[in-house]
Amino acid sequence: MAERGARLLLSLTFLLLLLFTTAAKSTDKGSVARHFTPFWFLVEPADILAVRGSPAVLNCSAYSDLAPRVEWKKDGTFLNLASDDRRQLLPDGSLLLTSVVHSKHNKPDEGYYQCVATVDSLGTINSRVARLTVAGLPRFNSQPEALMVYQGDSVVLSCDVNLDLVPFTRWELNKEPLDLDERIISLPSGALVISNVNESDAGLYRCIVEIAATVKASDEAKVEVLAETGMPRQLQFLRPPVLSTKVQGQDMLMPCVATGYPPPRIQWMFNDKLIDSSGNRSKIIGGGSLLILNVTDEDTGMYTCLAGNENDTLQASAELMVQVPPQFIKRPTNIYAHESMDIVFECEVSGVPSPSVKWVKNGDAVIPSDYFKIINEYNLQVLGLVKSDEGFYQCMAENDARNMQASAQLIILEHAQAAGSGPTPSAPRDVVASLVSTRFIKLTWRLPAEPHGDNITYTVYYKPEGSSRERIENTSRPGELQVTIQSLMPETKYVFRVVAHNKNGLGESSTPLKVSTQPEVQVPGPSPNLRAFATSPTSITVTWDMPLSGNGEIQNYKLYYMEKGMGNEQFVDVGSLSYTINGLKKYAEYSFRVVAHNKHGLGVSTEDVVARTFSDVPSAPPQNLTLEVRNSKSIMVQWQPPPPGTHNGQITGYKIRYRKGLRKSDTTESTGGIQLFQLIEGLERGTEYSFRVAAMTVNGTGPVTEWVSAETFESDLDESRVPDKPSSLHVRPLVTSIVVSWTPPENQDIVVRGYAIGYGIGSPHAQTIKVDYKQRYYTIENLDPSSHYVITLKAFNNMGEGEPVYESAVTRPLSDPLDPEVDVYDYFNAPYTPVPDPTPMLPPVGVQATVLSHDTIKVTWADNSLPKNQKITDARYYTVRWKTNIPANTKYKTSNTTNLVHMVTGLKPNTLYEFSVMVTKGRRSSTWSMTAHGTTFETIPNSPPKDVTVVSKEGKPRIIIINWQPPSEANGKITGYIIYYSTDVNAEVHDWVIEPVVGNRLTHQIQDLTLDTPYYFKIQARNSKGMGPMSEAVQFRTPKAESSDKMPNDQASGSSVKPGGRHSGDDFATSVGKPNLSGNPTSMGENNIPMIVIVIVSVGAFTIIVVVVVAVICTYRTTSKQKKKRAACKSTNGSHKYKASSKDLKPPDLWIHHERLELKPIDKSPEPNPVMTDTPIPRTSQDITPVDSSLENSIHQRRNSYRGHESEDSISALAGRRGMRPKMMMPFDAQPPQQSVRNTPSTEPLSIPGQSICSVEHPDPDTGTGFLSTSSEEETNRNPPTAHVRPSHPLKSFAVPNSSGTSFESPVLPSTPLLAQAGTTPQLHSVKTASIGTLGRTRSPMPVTVPSAPDIPETSKMLEEVESNYEPDELTEEMAHLEGLMKDLNTITTA
Repeated sequence: MAERGARLLLSLTFLLLLLFTTAAKSTDKGSVARHFTPFWFLVEPADILAVRGSPAVLNCSAYSDLAPRVEWKKDGTFLNLASDDRRQLLPDGSLLLTSVVHSKHNKPDEGYYQCVATVDSLGTINSRVARLTVAGLPRFNSQPEALMVYQGDSVVLSCDVNLDLVPFTRWELNKEPLDLDERIISLPSGALVISNVNESDAGLYRCIVEIAATVKASDEAKVEVLAETGMPRQLQFLRPPVLSTKVQGQDMLMPCVATGYPPPRIQWMFNDKLIDSSGNRSKIIGGGSLLILNVTDEDTGMYTCLAGNENDTLQASAELMVQVPPQFIKRPTNIYAHESMDIVFECEVSGVPSPSVKWVKNGDAVIPSDYFKIINEYNLQVLGLVKSDEGFYQCMAENDARNMQASAQLIILEHAQAAGSGPTPSAPRDVVASLVSTRFIKLTWRLPAEPHGDNITYTVYYKPEGSSRERIENTSRPGELQVTIQSLMPETKYVFRVVAHNKNGLGESSTPLKVSTQPEVQVPGPSPNLRAFATSPTSITVTWDMPLSGNGEIQNYKLYYMEKGMGNEQFVDVGSLSYTINGLKKYAEYSFRVVAHNKHGLGVSTEDVVARTFSDVPSAPPQNLTLEVRNSKSIMVQWQPPPPGTHNGQITGYKIRYRKGLRKSDTTESTGGIQLFQLIEGLERGTEYSFRVAAMTVNGTGPVTEWVSAETFESDLDESRVPDKPSSLHVRPLVTSIVVSWTPPENQDIVVRGYAIGYGIGSPHAQTIKVDYKQRYYTIENLDPSSHYVITLKAFNNMGEGEPVYESAVTRPLSDPLDPEVDVYDYFNAPYTPVPDPTPMLPPVGVQATVLSHDTIKVTWADNSLPKNQKITDARYYTVRWKTNIPANTKYKTSNTTNLVHMVTGLKPNTLYEFSVMVTKGRRSSTWSMTAHGTTFETIPNSPPKDVTVVSKEGKPRIIIINWQPPSEANGKITGYIIYYSTDVNAEVHDWVIEPVVGNRLTHQIQDLTLDTPYYFKIQARNSKGMGPMSEAVQFRTPKAESSDKMPNDQASGSSVKPGGRHSGDDFATSVGKPNLSGNPTSMGENNIPMIVIVIVSVGAFTIIVVVVVAVICTYRTTSKQKKKRAACKSTNGSHKYKASSKDLKPPDLWIHHERLELKPIDKSPEPNPVMTDTPIPRTSQDITPVDSSLENSIHQRRNSYRGHESEDSISALAGRRGMRPKMMMPFDAQPPQQSVRNTPSTEPLSIPGQSICSVEHPDPDTGTGFLSTSSEEETNRNPPTAHVRPSHPLKSFAVPNSSGTSFESPVLPSTPLLAQAGTTPQLHSVKTASIGTLGRTRSPMPVTVPSAPDIPETSKMLEEVESNYEPDELTEEMAHLEGLMKDLNTITTA
């Protein structure tokens, strides 16, 4: 029985295994798995320079699972290597040329080579294209010549050869190889440069070209080294910079060799920036040539060599073009697809110049068609795949630098058989085209008769009639019975069929349906062969042909044109196939396009073509022609180019015409295109010459400037030092002017180029005027009458200003004018004849600076020496100078213009600039105008925050502190920072955690971090204009665990109590979540809380007790003094007399109407340096009682009930009117007392109505303490009194007591009576107030010396007036109010 069961189990197992095997085979038949095959080039051929007669190898190696077959193409044609004796295919696929053949008429080996690898039944791929160049026969375009060179100078020996021979070129000195270094270099042309020549460089030089066994030497050139004589030699370029083109990664040597004496200093500029030749990538070698290592695209631009010495400056420029080989940003990827599908191979490349892309399929070029299309500039789209489309597709990118390739494989899969064995749907029924248009068709159908399922989907197959390439379109959702086929061609017949499929697979196809799209509106196509060419400097002719698809009669053409870069397109209607547009700008570029028009409307536009009008002579003369006499035989001529828009072509040079005196015949000299100066030499001594300049283009010479004259010196004078002082200076004052005359320095051997006159009231440096060296007198105008002026005169030259001479004069009063009949110059008997028109130019006025952007400010001004219409008709020009005061030593920058407006660009954002303008006409210049200021707008920060550091907080590993510094280029006030942090440095920005920080903080604390985790931090600054760039990511790893070096109690508490007794979030969590390691039930911070509370309560109670005691004492003393005062008032009012010697009247010791101090605790002042004001100050710190803010409003309201409309000054003045001594206290510190004085407008003293004399106290004249009592009783009971007082006279010193016999209180303090009479208005008087404030630790109060009161008669008179206006009843009522206020104060102090 057991044996039968075992047999049955074995049979079942075998049956199941057989079923699984059958199912697997069935599945494999339905869809055979296919994989992409690796197939690529390991090595591709590279450009090589071969030598005639020598072997050459082009490397190539391909990899694949199946051994590839390698072939070679030359110039696009396959090579037959089997029958070629000189070319052999190496085992790895490389091509060997055993002996390169090359001659003048036979060059079979030179050309372009490409390696082609093929795997049968898989596909073909092509390598990049490599160029084989054969070096030519050795020959010299130029040879070195014998030279004599001064020691320390530079020399260039020519040996120009073809570029392909340069690598084979070397130099020999005395037939020995010459070693090159940074002093001796070889230029890219092969020439040899020797800088800083010394005696060892003398000898015979020759250039050697050695190719294989062929050696050719140039002629020998002898170089002689001469001793330096020290005589000046003209500065000139031996080798200026030349245009250079380099591939990225190569080294660039830009030549620049200059000679002259003194030896020139060479500097280089890149575009507008000076190059730092001490950097790692760029340096100056060979005495001036610029070497840049490993050039990049950013090095493309204009390079200018600046050569200068003490006598002259030269510059020359050349452009560097850096080519960047193609680089694949996105490579094509392998694709699986089914037949009839549409696919896209993506390929994105970059490079300089922009690369061109073509596609290759299995080694053959893909020709664009209806089914193979280039989209998005580089991508290849294949429509309606068929089986033959399988294979390898390559994206071939090429520019002037190199060509590259990238490949991808396309595999077309068979449609898999459905896993189920159920029936498939029958054919869809009633397929019709429900909507037919020119470029789309809408198909509809009915459900198949036998759908065999619910979720039926449909696929539409369509193709043009007669085509074998069928495309598909699927319905968007199951059960949908319609689809729209788009992107069809107009007037084309298409064949459509529909197939339904369910879960079992594709069903039957519907009967093919043929439908034709509608014809499109017949508008004309583009006009072919559009051409444009210039016919004159102002006209261009455009021609074209009729459209190939005219679609009816062409009615006319629209010719559109616009100037490049302007954006305003214009058009003309043309009836023929050509048109000439006139009235164009000279030497300007224009673009053109043509659109044909028929009865259906405008057709398709052509592509734009570009043409430039011919150049012409300049239409304006050069600007700002100036002359500078150098010596007795030379004059330097300088100018600026013609205004923009008037060049009419490239300026090729300037023509200078000059003549002697007024002769009609002149001499002509010419300069290079960019040179804006010329030294005219060989002139006659002491002779006047006139000059004018014209600009030139290839078409001729433009208009010339006006004649400008200058006179050479009589003799060659010394200008190596400044002139001596003028030999004499005379002044003649008038009412509003001073006539100044002088004689030149006694030493006539030093050049004097002019005189500087300085003048001003009390100082000669207020104004400065410069006049010509020929001038001997000058009239200083617009002066103030009856004023003392100091005048200085200095001679100057190019070395600077000489020693001045001084003179002073007082202008006449208006009542004493000078006789107008008298000739002013006759007063001086000057030995020199005055020159006419010596007056300098008036400076520009109304200078305004208008801010336009963050780096541009427009400066405008007016010129009073111009007509009212401000039209400039002469050769004057304006110089605008500007600078910023940060840093303080910033130098001025200047720019010349001939307009009354100038745009200053390239400024720094958020920076204050000052501008001034000067006008120059010929030899006359004005002084600088008044300055105008403007602050450029803010812009977003250009740089990120710097010096970002991250540290862990001590004892708290989950908290870090991040510190940083503001950006170097904030471009405005930083309003905030944003801190980004994340554990993934590559995460998207929006995935980083963000914490904002206010702009005035440079540190921030981040909590709750994970232990032993790397974090990355970035910081971004912002201002009012936006966010700046982020800083580089800074990595910080948090500690692995809590610090192990803490004390047990620290570990138990886990936190420290912050001010206020509150824990931070981390501290609280630590104290709650961890056991107390010390065994104490509470932490150390919790034990300290009761002690802190006890200390606070004790100090508060002690303070309240002290305040209450002081208040009671003050109240008692005040009450007794008030009784004495009332008695004194009754006695005085009865007699209406004031006794000056009485000292019994004492004011009540109250703080009355000084709520500014009482209700504002001084110790809470936020000022770091408190300065005392007129508000009384308590004597000691204990006198200040904090007042609860809830009581302030009620007390203030009560005060207002009897204050009326008192001013702040009237409050402090009340004590003076009543004779009260205000309680004052002064805070002290370790610093010496400081005084601040303020001035108030001055008026005459007036009587003050409503003021009683019974309350006036007599100060002691010997103590000088003003309003304070000086009785001996008070001196023993309190510290020396301190006060903030007003001196009785602005010029009296605080430190010198008054020496008069009797002094009174000053009655002139400003005040307003508490109970003012109707219609009375007190008037303020002129005083100076002094306030004393100190900081730091407390010291004993210091007495303040008070100046004495006014004289007795004046004071007595005022007191009598006051006495007559004050009634005893008013005093009684006033004192009642004061007692009520005292009760409020007592309530506050006892609360």
